[in-house]
Amino acid sequence: MTTLDAGAAHVAASTPYAWPYDGDLGAAGTAVLVVRPAAVAWPHSVGAEYAHAGVGVVETVRSAGVPVISVITANPGGGSGTSAVDAFAPDATVSSPGIDGFYASALEDVLRSAGVSRLILVGFGLETCVHSTMRSANDRGLECLLVADACEPYDPELAHASVSMIEMSGGIFGAVATAASVIAAFTPRSAS
Repeated sequence: MTTLDAGAAHVAASTPYAWPYDGDLGAAGTAVLVVRPAAVAWPHSVGAEYAHAGVGVVETVRSAGVPVISVITANPGGGSGTSAVDAFAPDATVSSPGIDGFYASALEDVLRSAGVSRLILVGFGLETCVHSTMRSANDRGLECLLVADACEPYDPELAHASVSMIEMSGGIFGAVATAASVIAAFTPRSAS
């Protein structure tokens, strides 16, 4: 029999607080959001380390029973999108005409109907669509975890500031962790 590590009630080394705050790492109530603008088929070969980390998180957390939701947002700066096939084979796909995945979309309804109260975020556009979606999720009372090394920025110079904003004031928008920490927390261990 395999179970989640009983000692891993939180994602190790999440900052600025131990995520989730209630210590419930169970699949019920948790979802992974793979956020990306319509113009980008993510994961892709540019920034392969982010894509590799994102794939690892999605595969591990999905195998623990956590649903994966693809959130496709408008393109920063305008322009038309692509009809790229989603490489993650999500359980649901939500499209938003704005940069924020909640804007004029069914995302909140999808999450509420599934009983989701905790989100793990990965994707492309850290400082744009990922960040905007995370802030809106927090405003709706959802506890968020940004997987920093699985969120590819448009501009790498803005990545540190984007992460820092989340961690301000004790985690004003949620917590931040690495892909390795999330994978370790959701990897089943043999029960003794």
